[in-house]
Amino acid sequence: MKTVLITGSAGLIGSESVKFFCQKKFKVLGIDNDLRKYFFGREASTRWMLKELQSSYKAFHNYNADIRDFNALARIFRKYRSDVVLVVHTAAQPSHDWAAREPFTDFSVNATGTLNLLEATRQFCPDAVFIFTSTNKVYGDTPNRLPLNELATRWEIDPNHAYYRNGIDELMSIDQTKHSLFGASKVAADIMVQEYGRYFGMKTGTFRGGCLTGPSHSGAELHGFLAYLMKCAVTGREYRIYGYKGKQVRDNIHSFDLVNAFWHFYRAPRAGEVYNMGGSRFSNCSMLEAIKKCEDVSGNKMKTVYAETNRVGDHIWWISDVSKFKQHYPEWSLTKNIDDILSEIFSANKHRWINEC
Repeated sequence: MKTVLITGSAGLIGSESVKFFCQKKFKVLGIDNDLRKYFFGREASTRWMLKELQSSYKAFHNYNADIRDFNALARIFRKYRSDVVLVVHTAAQPSHDWAAREPFTDFSVNATGTLNLLEATRQFCPDAVFIFTSTNKVYGDTPNRLPLNELATRWEIDPNHAYYRNGIDELMSIDQTKHSLFGASKVAADIMVQEYGRYFGMKTGTFRGGCLTGPSHSGAELHGFLAYLMKCAVTGREYRIYGYKGKQVRDNIHSFDLVNAFWHFYRAPRAGEVYNMGGSRFSNCSMLEAIKKCEDVSGNKMKTVYAETNRVGDHIWWISDVSKFKQHYPEWSLTKNIDDILSEIFSANKHRWINEC
């Protein structure tokens, strides 16, 4: 039976992948040990989603393993071997701020964990497609050197710049820039995934995401922008804005649209390919705009506080150019914009969040 192995299987993209591939009639193996709870606290735990997946999908089996433990991974890969036709690697330590607290943990999860998975794939199922969720933080703060104009509610790139129409493409340099320690550990993983594709000829795809979001996100202050913002709107919790006057811009891609892109890559894979992947011009907002939208959806006035100092490595303006992926896979398209996403997050989580308070 065709089998897909998904790391971070109870997280945002992992859980969306579990649902997607179960519906495609795959056998789905998950690897998730709820490190997110260790990173961000009890409210960020993914156990609620794991229980939901286990009760909903008979084809799903989760292993409580740590991707830093190669021997534990090898036992799983050895059991299924060539039955595994796809590896979707979404597990990560995802926060700038948290990485600076425990650099060894951050690097071992993001870089060493990725190497372990690549090598297990090469040893036991080398023909499998390997998909990695990287990040736009591999570009460091280089985007902050772009010519930006301050508008009423957002920063916007100069209309005469090449990036104005579609956003930032994959040709932007990842060198001579401040990445944050998180960004650096993801660069190491990103390059290693490319190298296993180019050096060993494996079918590897690296997806450099902007803001990945959706109703399954266990949002916390240090990670999960829209989910945590909506949670604050629903519960009345104070939300802290970090720098740039709250006008920093992010594109936001719904987890389904990203996993659907994985599906297209799986069906026609390439070796060592890299894609910027986000909501592009189709789905983006500034912090101030997102706050207003959350107030409109929830019906609540939000409590916010402003901190002048921005987070290290944070982008002022980021919109992903997804043209390369659309050129390679013309049948794929974005389906959910920022308004769709926020409404879905609200509807799916409001009762759970209120009950948690």
